[in-house]
Amino acid sequence: MTLYFTHDDCARHETPRGHPESPDRIVALNDHLAQCGLLQEVETRTPGLADFADIARVHDQELVDLLVASVPATGLVRIDADTAFSPGSLNAVRRSVGAVCEGVAAVLGDEAKRAFCGVRPPGHHAESQSSMGFCIFNSIAVGAAMALDSLARVAILDFDAHHGNGTVEIFQDEPRVLVCSTFQYPFYPYRYQEIERANIVNAPLAAGAGSRQFRQAVEQQWEPAIEAHRPELFLISAGFDGHTDDPLTQLGFSDDDYRWITQQITAWAGRFAQGRVVSALEGGYDLKALKRCGELHLANLL
Repeated sequence: MTLYFTHDDCARHETPRGHPESPDRIVALNDHLAQCGLLQEVETRTPGLADFADIARVHDQELVDLLVASVPATGLVRIDADTAFSPGSLNAVRRSVGAVCEGVAAVLGDEAKRAFCGVRPPGHHAESQSSMGFCIFNSIAVGAAMALDSLARVAILDFDAHHGNGTVEIFQDEPRVLVCSTFQYPFYPYRYQEIERANIVNAPLAAGAGSRQFRQAVEQQWEPAIEAHRPELFLISAGFDGHTDDPLTQLGFSDDDYRWITQQITAWAGRFAQGRVVSALEGGYDLKALKRCGELHLANLL
């Protein structure tokens, strides 16, 4: 069985007018998954609010306290040049973290084999001491930390067009967590992309790389590391902003690349992790491409 986690609170994280990471993203994705019939093939769950103690597994308590104290009564507060905090943002990000944590608990508890968390804001840029790049807390990192309570090895696979600097920073000295990332470079956020650690596999791609170079990077760089690590759980930072229609990036991926990478990951999970996969939405800013690629991703997690 596959679970789909989402919550209306995720549309209540407001961003400035014209901002690419808008509430329209999650509304469009959820409407499309319902209209295409996929939500009839999964069990949809509404996540609770993540505990602050769980968030503090990967984020400094000072950051958590600062953000809790920063929730505005009205309007927006800027966390950085790209990231805003609105009255609904704290609950939205707690639902996002909660979705990943509940997905991990369900998969490890044999309630389901796989889960996809259709949530926002995204998380993979959030570092232990800072929120940045549209991201407030690092949902997938919290889920990985939680999984380590009962597992010896996990993998986080990040195919967002932007480097998952936050996830790398959090786990760079944690050998039980393998982090593999493909991303456009040179490109935001320009951090940690050259780090040398056995558990960090960075695969930068030039603008215009396209399907062939993406798939080669996965097969030649990710796969050997995964085979050596033998993860007991696969976590996915599922960003669809590498698509050729995305307004922010220039990687030039196709719809079919997202089908392909999802099938690759589920095959690895079948070999090493009893099929266990938990995925969370990261980027993807062309709504039509997001809907199509999100559908392909979820369909191949069934």
